[in-house]
Amino acid sequence: MQHTIKRPYTFTGKGLHTGVISTMTLLPAPAGCGIVFRRTDIGPEATVRALATNVGDTSRSTALEENGASVCTVEHLLSAAAALGIDNMLVELNAPEAPILDGSALPYVQAICTDSLEQQDAPRRVLTLTGPYHYEDGSGAVIDILPSPAARMELTVDFNSKVLGVQRFVYDGSVDYATQIAPCRTFCFFHELEFLASKGLIKGGDVENAIVIVEHPVDAATLERMEALFGVGGLEVREGYLNNLQLHFPDEIVRHKMLDMIGDFSLLGAPLQGTIIASKTGHRANTAAARALLQSNLLKR
Repeated sequence: MQHTIKRPYTFTGKGLHTGVISTMTLLPAPAGCGIVFRRTDIGPEATVRALATNVGDTSRSTALEENGASVCTVEHLLSAAAALGIDNMLVELNAPEAPILDGSALPYVQAICTDSLEQQDAPRRVLTLTGPYHYEDGSGAVIDILPSPAARMELTVDFNSKVLGVQRFVYDGSVDYATQIAPCRTFCFFHELEFLASKGLIKGGDVENAIVIVEHPVDAATLERMEALFGVGGLEVREGYLNNLQLHFPDEIVRHKMLDMIGDFSLLGAPLQGTIIASKTGHRANTAAARALLQSNLLKR
């Protein structure tokens, strides 16, 4: 059966890319509604459905656009909703970007799991495949989606990084999302910081909500420049990470990428009974594959 949340949950914080403080409230929604965002700062009609056909910008996050409104960095919330089995939910947001919180999906899981979900009087729609689907875009990203009797995701990441190496993770019914995936935080490489800032991104990023991976030696002048850029002090590099960050898992990077992939593929609009095998993928490839699959004749609804 379909499920929604039992009561409202409110989160406030800055957006990772805009730096704008926003308040986001999750509300129960009727059966058949799906996940819908409402930009309360624009008006009651400014709603955006969480569907792959509504994906807009995918520069370092997933953004959705519909009815003249847009919402960005929604993948962590969508990931938590999909993993917890939430079919229907209204998300009210008073700014263009969801709060990044601690850079993971854990705050959502912890809040919602204090209550059970509300079962609704309608059967859950599950998507199955009539055949295999293959996606690649020339960037190195490869995604294969195959029919299978149960849902399964397999992801390999390789950034040609001496710090990270090659990491692989499998998410299936044996993995507890709440403890094994939800706590894993977003990340970037130190050498990307100035470029991302020059593009108007990561205005809300800091060492509290993102893992920063350092591949090359960094001199004192560069660290001072980063401190000025982000308004922090005391930055240092040890063991390949900025500020000697304590990882939740040795492979936290691939686990976070799996978190993102779960959120991006939830934009199919219903759970997929199938196997997804992905390599070197990100928001652009995930959402493009989900959109192409929705528009194909391979899905049995």
